[in-house]
Amino acid sequence: NTTPTLRLPAHKRNVGVVFQNYALFPHLTVGQNVAYPLTVRKVPKAEQAQRVEKALAMVRLDGKADRLPGQLSGGQQQRVALARALVFNPQLVLMDEPLGALDLKLREQMQVELKALQQQVGITFVYVTHDQEEALAMSDRLAVFHRGRIEQVGAPAEVYETPATEFVAGFVGVSNLVAGTLARALTGTPQTFSLRPEKIRLAPPETPVPAGSCAADGTLRDVVYLGMRTRYGVALDAGGVLTVEVQNLETTSMEALARRGSRVRLLWSREQMHRLGPEGDA
Repeated sequence: NTTPTLRLPAHKRNVGVVFQNYALFPHLTVGQNVAYPLTVRKVPKAEQAQRVEKALAMVRLDGKADRLPGQLSGGQQQRVALARALVFNPQLVLMDEPLGALDLKLREQMQVELKALQQQVGITFVYVTHDQEEALAMSDRLAVFHRGRIEQVGAPAEVYETPATEFVAGFVGVSNLVAGTLARALTGTPQTFSLRPEKIRLAPPETPVPAGSCAADGTLRDVVYLGMRTRYGVALDAGGVLTVEVQNLETTSMEALARRGSRVRLLWSREQMHRLGPEGDA
């Protein structure tokens, strides 16, 4: 649709909006909040009632139409805001960090619900977030902005595995940027590479290097136990530090922390190193 919308009044743009702070009218009931877009569009009352009931059922708020927003939890208020954005069947829904005000567990739950709801209604959601993991979890197509310009657009796995620029590599998840003297020592070229921490294997010193692999020896300097995984900072003999993340399949926190100061060999496949261009372009 190429119809210009910037000069149209908000209620004529056919675009739903969900805000981080919900932007609900505190003096109106849940039903009245959800019906508001229909009211300004002069939809008949009988049709309003049907659409509101359907929208509330869609976000699992059946029976809450007569409540005030202040009587609901944060997650429920976010569902009201979502129902309001969907009730008039928009062509597009804009979401400005809609889960930013929720605690971690509720945010993760709402991520699953939002993704399922989008697939159910078939409406395009444009979702703005500064949470990289949330962006990867929520999107079918991801755009990374930096200083007002788009750095990369692609499927989440594509953006994560093959970042186009140094900014994308460092912003979307954790990444080791290997450049200059260190890159030459490890690969024979000063070209800049991106290497994800989970792609690196910690091994005992003197472990044979498999064909097609790279290796670097160093000392475990930092150990951060994160429950399901441990993040290690390894000071390399060749200079520089690489971050390594290892799943704690059989490792306790005490065992992980006890490794600080030990000598290790880092191993990774050459295929896991993603080359970045001289200006940061892949």
